[in-house]
Amino acid sequence: MFKKVIKFLLVLALIALVAIQFIRPEKNADGYKSVAAFESETKPSARVASILKENCYDCHSDQTQYPWYAEIAPFSLWLDGHIEDGKKHFNVSAWSTYSIKKKEHKLEELVEKVENNEMPLQSYALLHGGLPEADKKLLLQWAGVARLQYKHQMEVSSTE
Repeated sequence: MFKKVIKFLLVLALIALVAIQFIRPEKNADGYKSVAAFESETKPSARVASILKENCYDCHSDQTQYPWYAEIAPFSLWLDGHIEDGKKHFNVSAWSTYSIKKKEHKLEELVEKVENNEMPLQSYALLHGGLPEADKKLLLQWAGVARLQYKHQMEVSSTE
């Protein structure tokens, strides 16, 4: 009796696994052009742009480089959830729609998350490698300079 129940549950799990393969999350398809306005405005160095591409854009832009396992459910659904959540909090592809105050605040959050080792996520770092200290330092320096630009713009607009 116990073997029949186990066999039934295994067959049911296999059927569910096959069925879930037909659920296909929509993928980001805008490519590099979606981050062009962000990079043009914040002016990262070539190295910082590379750091952003390797560690941030997959979840925080419409320029996601999907790994091979993104085609297999439930991994595809898990990745889609991470990407949607990441873009909800900080989406460089929507940078041109942000106010100056919001841009400064998003960069402030970036600094905070990177300094506290909350970004990139541990699950991302396990699969893609972490953010080396030298890269972290460059990223934080760039974000600090970019924040100053927006703070200055807010000060100028408040005095006018």
